[in-house]
Amino acid sequence: MRHRKSGRKFGRNTSHRRAMFRNLAGNLVLHERIETTDAKAKELRRVAERLLTKALRLGDALTIDPSTVSDENERRELLARRLHAQREVAAFLPRRLARTLPDGSIEEVDLVKKLFEEIAPRYIERVKANQGGGYTRILKKGPRRGDNAPMSLIEFVGSETRRAAASAPTESDEEAAAEEAAAEEA
Repeated sequence: MRHRKSGRKFGRNTSHRRAMFRNLAGNLVLHERIETTDAKAKELRRVAERLLTKALRLGDALTIDPSTVSDENERRELLARRLHAQREVAAFLPRRLARTLPDGSIEEVDLVKKLFEEIAPRYIERVKANQGGGYTRILKKGPRRGDNAPMSLIEFVGSETRRAAASAPTESDEEAAAEEAAAEEA
């Protein structure tokens, strides 16, 4: 019986399972939204939220610029706390991953830097209001075509607004589309 045994094994040994979750967590930080099976998404949620919590425990020290701190001892303490948290996260996440941009070029991203500078600051207000946790969302997609495995999307809460803003047409895009339509009619 598996009483009081948390976590799924996925038919893998410990090192394989850890490597799988390192890669899944790295891709989640890189893309902020990935598609995987339901079971892996549920386990990945535990991993991703723990990594993000390590960054968020810094509190205001996460967003303060060290060069603006006047007291030398405070600055040293701030940098030491930040460095310790970054090293704890870097012990699990892969340091860098590459992603292909829409134009076909490849961009290499520092995952620890992205987690601490882009993703974690979004949740500071949530932590200050004692609403910690719940930084990820799992959306069910349905069965996978090949083996009928239940699939899900896992994403950071709040990343959908950034994606909508990035993909929303700007005024210049609308003007360009209107000019193209006028040119086609002529």
